[in-house]
Amino acid sequence: MQTNEMAPVQSRRRFLAGAAAAAAAVAAPSANAAAKKVAFDKIFDVIVVGSGFAALAAALRAKEEGASVLLVEKMPAFGGNSAINGGAFAVAGSPLQEKEGIKDSPELMLKDMIRSGRGLSHVDLLKMIVEGTRPAFDWVVKYGVKFKPFVQHFGGHSVPRIMQTLESTGGGITRPLTEACAKNGVELHKRCLMEDFVRNDSGRIIGIRAREGYLFPNEKSGVPMTYGARRGVVMATGGFARNIWFRKQQDPLLDERLDSTNQPGATGEGLLKMLSIGAAPVQLDQIQLGPWSSPEEKGFGLVSQFNTIAGFPMGIMVDPRTGRRFCNELADRKERADKILTMIENGKPVYPICFTDSKGVEKAQTLKNGLKYNVIHKFDTLEGIAKAFGMPVAPFVKQVEEFNGYVKAKNDTQFHRPLQLAIVLDKPPFYAVKVWPKVHYCMGGAAISPKAEVLDVMGKPIPGLFAAGEVTGGAHGASRLGGCAIADGLCFGRIAGETAAHNKAASI
Repeated sequence: MQTNEMAPVQSRRRFLAGAAAAAAAVAAPSANAAAKKVAFDKIFDVIVVGSGFAALAAALRAKEEGASVLLVEKMPAFGGNSAINGGAFAVAGSPLQEKEGIKDSPELMLKDMIRSGRGLSHVDLLKMIVEGTRPAFDWVVKYGVKFKPFVQHFGGHSVPRIMQTLESTGGGITRPLTEACAKNGVELHKRCLMEDFVRNDSGRIIGIRAREGYLFPNEKSGVPMTYGARRGVVMATGGFARNIWFRKQQDPLLDERLDSTNQPGATGEGLLKMLSIGAAPVQLDQIQLGPWSSPEEKGFGLVSQFNTIAGFPMGIMVDPRTGRRFCNELADRKERADKILTMIENGKPVYPICFTDSKGVEKAQTLKNGLKYNVIHKFDTLEGIAKAFGMPVAPFVKQVEEFNGYVKAKNDTQFHRPLQLAIVLDKPPFYAVKVWPKVHYCMGGAAISPKAEVLDVMGKPIPGLFAAGEVTGGAHGASRLGGCAIADGLCFGRIAGETAAHNKAASI
């Protein structure tokens, strides 16, 4: 296993060439990889690796289909990145949209995602996601997930379609699904590191080698165990945002200077294991930055939630050097992040300022703690904001007046931002934050079919291997829309679990 700071042992070109060469090993595994007379410690129908949205959905769905299921998680708690995710789920045709008269459809959501993906999206995968959002929404509600009683509008979406958990975290989904897995008989192992696949003589995946009692990131910790999977292994191990060496091979600009919103265990070993046995790599250099983060706190933080629910949809973001807006605050994540990253002066970042007023923060759950830890700042006047952040006062005040005019006219002639949730910014006190992007999501990963089968570099399914969620690539192209990580994870997790449960059983 490799840790966060991996030694650069090979160039990106050699790595990808090695992945291609490894495809032959699927059909003709080496003596070390072959599973001759393997003594399994325990055998299941399906093994799921990971414990986020995709993994839990796969495990629970496979169990619903009658399979015996083992889920393994390398970290000391279940949930992974999903547990600290913002809990925002893009649903095309949710009950609240219907109630509020918001016209939406899978077709409209598909158009939005294709546009955000800059033409790089694998549309066959996207269709599975958008058509699955409403069934997945109803499914998690059945298992006790609760959502806020209002719909939100995130950047890049044509209409408000974001349903957010009551807790404003993905834990509002991972906890109920973990409990449902346990209640329905899924065997759950945490601190269990998947080290390698077990294959039979024909190259089919029939299990995993693991280390129970693993203590991240001590690669020598834990007790070796071998688990069999009659029907298949589902990889749902997330992205590699915390693997600084590997992400730098894909994009050298994403170096140690950029923080990440991800939890420490997002180091990508599951993806690397799949690539090493011939899984086709897809768009690994497409790595998303979250444009709503703050340089005044580590990780995902409190400001990210503030900006997505209050700052961007109900406020504006300005360049402190001019006091003027410089982009559409509800553009997709890539467009906003790219604009922000141009704000460098004398080699140092110039942090944009995003703010809203007292009405805009009414639904911002992180406001209280953000003020407590001094990452959200309160002001009685617009002039106070300008002076605190060194902005020219008159241009800033004029910009706010102009924006208020756009809201009243329902037409943003400056940046053509959707104004469905925008408000006139005239009710002090005002609340402002500094903004700077952080590495957030890996759009690239292993190739899969619409049935969640992992594909090799020849485009053929690797027998017995399935995958879902951020560890896969292609669906989102160059930029994932907000709220679509949960959509992808739950929809393809359910597909992977069902496909694996009905896969022909191997004799092991």
